[in-house]
Amino acid sequence: MKEKKTANFSKYIKWFWGIILGGFLFICLLFLFASWGVFGELPSFEELENPKSDLATEVISADGKTLGKYYVKANRTPIKYKDLPENLVKALVATEDERFYEHAGIDFRGLARAVSKLGTEGGASTITQQLAKNLFNKGGSSNKIKRLVQKLKEWVVAIKLERQYTKEEIITMYLNTQGFLFNATGIRSASRIYFGKEPKELDIQESAILVAMLKNPRQFNPHREISKKKSLVRRNVVFSQMAKNEIITEEEKDSLQKLPLKINFTPESHSDGLATYFRENLKQRLKKWAKNNPKENGETYNIYKDGLKVYVTIDSRMQQYAEEAVQEHLSNLQSFFFEEQKRNRNAPFYELDKKEILDNMKRAKRRSNRYKRMKAAGKSEKEIEESFKTDTDMRVFSWKGDRDTVMTPYDSIRYYKHFLRSGLVSIEPQTGHIKAWVGGINNKYFKYDAVEQQKRQVGSTFKPFVYATAINQLKMSPCDKLPNVKYTIPKEKYGMPEDWTPKNSGDKYGGELTLKKALANSVNVISAQLIDMVSPINVARLAESAGIKSKIEANPSIALGAVELSLIEMASAYSTFANKGLRVSPMMITRIEDKNGTVLEEFVPETKEVLSEESSYVILDLMKGVTTGGSGIRLRLSHKYPDYITGHPYNFTNPIAGKTGTTQNQSDGWFMGIVPNLATGVWTGGEDRATHFAGIGKGQGAAMSLPTWALFMQKCYADKTLNISKEDFEKPSEKLSININCNKIKTDEEGNEIKEGSSVEDTDF
Repeated sequence: MKEKKTANFSKYIKWFWGIILGGFLFICLLFLFASWGVFGELPSFEELENPKSDLATEVISADGKTLGKYYVKANRTPIKYKDLPENLVKALVATEDERFYEHAGIDFRGLARAVSKLGTEGGASTITQQLAKNLFNKGGSSNKIKRLVQKLKEWVVAIKLERQYTKEEIITMYLNTQGFLFNATGIRSASRIYFGKEPKELDIQESAILVAMLKNPRQFNPHREISKKKSLVRRNVVFSQMAKNEIITEEEKDSLQKLPLKINFTPESHSDGLATYFRENLKQRLKKWAKNNPKENGETYNIYKDGLKVYVTIDSRMQQYAEEAVQEHLSNLQSFFFEEQKRNRNAPFYELDKKEILDNMKRAKRRSNRYKRMKAAGKSEKEIEESFKTDTDMRVFSWKGDRDTVMTPYDSIRYYKHFLRSGLVSIEPQTGHIKAWVGGINNKYFKYDAVEQQKRQVGSTFKPFVYATAINQLKMSPCDKLPNVKYTIPKEKYGMPEDWTPKNSGDKYGGELTLKKALANSVNVISAQLIDMVSPINVARLAESAGIKSKIEANPSIALGAVELSLIEMASAYSTFANKGLRVSPMMITRIEDKNGTVLEEFVPETKEVLSEESSYVILDLMKGVTTGGSGIRLRLSHKYPDYITGHPYNFTNPIAGKTGTTQNQSDGWFMGIVPNLATGVWTGGEDRATHFAGIGKGQGAAMSLPTWALFMQKCYADKTLNISKEDFEKPSEKLSININCNKIKTDEEGNEIKEGSSVEDTDF
């Protein structure tokens, strides 16, 4: 009996080990089949060497900051191991794969534990296996059989990855391919989006939050209200694992676990971040560049997937200051405008009758995304019209933050037409580098770019080109005088439909004015006389040569700015004056690199001599008069007399060449300001020319745009690292042949006084 029991026990033992061995052999066979590709093709050696991942194109500022990225699904920008903080790597290994440095891709101890406990204490997936899943499976299947096959393939790929790469490279690749939600793909995007910093700058608790998210980015997300508590609990698990692995002490763990969950959520969508209008413009240029510059194999670069690095001329500090300046002034100016519109029955329009307003709104409706979507979906005009009249829940822009409201889409169009728009662009004259580009007040709600896309009448900001032509062509002096009287140009002279007799602002005339005082006070009749002396065609040629690309109709009215130009054209042309008459074409990009850092193209600006150095210096001297005794005088306001619009004292004491501009009915307000190494232009106005201030007080360029320039420059000067010049413009080395000192008495060879003009204070205006 005893022998029989012993025989049966031996039989059970054999069966037990047979099952174990058979199971092991079966797994080995499955593993072998997987490695042979029986269950589907495996990545080749080349694919392992260069795993295919969509990489976002990165836009990098002149001062080395990431301005934004171009991507469709994956906002991924890979980084190297040296850019990872030690606390992040240690937290990752302690939490996700304690024996990472001991195994060769598969943790058999962990696997045995998982099998014996039926997965109740978690799986045994290593960091390397998770990388294999990220790279080649793109997510696990919900089907158990398919998931088993995927798992087998992941094992094979994990072993291959371990043979191919170092442990540091595997950790880096894993963190670069992990998704974290909210357009954060990869550790660099996650670090920037959740904490507003580069990975290297992460502290231990920030690293723990990101590692906590790896288990399930949605379930343990610190930004989602519904998952904040779970995120905190999971973060503390990470600290426990770090203590267990003796990375931190128990005391440190207890202290860290008491910290509140803290993030600095900074979204990275195409409408968020710095220089949004600039980036949109740049994107279109990059698409053209890609089309004309194929890869060596003939394929076209994909700016959303190929991981290009685009180095641009924008300085992130100056861009920040420019955006702040626009926001500060426009939010304040808008409050005055809203107050005025309470008394306007046709708000926000002036000069339009009811039919014209209806036509205006109809055009705006047809340009809207809602109309285009419904039209494309085959909806009838009646259905579309009904939709525009139906109350709808929507989020709208306001200067006090986005707000949820209910209104009809038709009313929302009229609501947005109440907002004044603005643009600012700043160029370094010597290099042509665009240092700041603000195309509007909010890219999410107002897409139209006021820097390059939009063209508006420039008003008196065009007058310096008239004066520059007279100085360059006739060697006229700022001290030369012309009569301040009505001046008529007959229609026959330039083929006009009727005689042209411009009027001064306020219809004021009398006496004589020096050119310096005439420009400072934007006297129209003097500009008319000058353009008649040099001819409109020569003024148009000089302006176009200086940087105006738009076609200018050569008629006398351009002397008063009756020409539609873009803000960047004006800033570029004004830069020519600051660069001693040498035009340098505006530059946005300095170089483009591929994902490996290979330079694909470097860019250099085009240069062209437009004016003599002397003429440029003289026109700058003329424009300095605008800011010392003319329409730009408020730049010199002290604490005793602050700007009545902004309440700010600007108190600039350094030399500034500038020009204000205001078009008919105050539809457009301009200010162009130049210091030796920066030329900046600002435009402000409504979407429609019929949207404007009723009076000149708040509607002139000196009130609408000059304050933005002043706020921007104050911020730039406060940042000493920018080295924005406060010096005077450099005088030509050779003696001037044109007199610019209107107080200086000149004598001839016999000592007799030569009367060349008078002080700018001689005549009241």
